Amino acid sequence: MKFREGQPIYLQIAERLMDEIMAGQYKADERVPGVRDYSVLLQVNINTTVKAFDVLAQRGILYTKRGLGYFVAADAQTIIHATRREDFLNQQLPDLAHSMQMLNIPLPQVTQRLELLLENATDI
Repeated sequence: MKFREGQPIYLQIAERLMDEIMAGQYKADERVPGVRDYSVLLQVNINTTVKAFDVLAQRGILYTKRGLGYFVAADAQTIIHATRREDFLNQQLPDLAHSMQMLNIPLPQVTQRLELLLENATDI
C-alpha cells in the first residue's frame, strides 16, 4: 500500500479496511484478517495496524471475539456510509465552496461538470 503524506498511516489503514468492507470483501459477522497478517500484507509495524483496528472497533465497525480476532459488525456498512457522508458534508464540501469562491467559479459551472461526471461514473 502506498501511503499519503499528511494523514496518519493508521487512519489510512482504517480507510482501506472500510473500503474493503464497503466493497463486500468482508461481510457482516465475518472475520477480517488478523493484525499480524494485515501488517505483513501492508508492510507496516503491527502496532500501527492494531491502532487502525482499534479505531474501527471504537466506531462500531469491527468487534472482537476474545481469542478469535476482529469481526465485521452487523451494521458496519451503515456506519461507514453515515460517517463518510458526514465527512463529505462537513469537511470536503466546505473546502469545495472555499475553492470555488477563491477561483471565482460559478455554481452553475460546477453543477454542470458534476452532472457530467455523475453520468459517466461507473461505480455509483
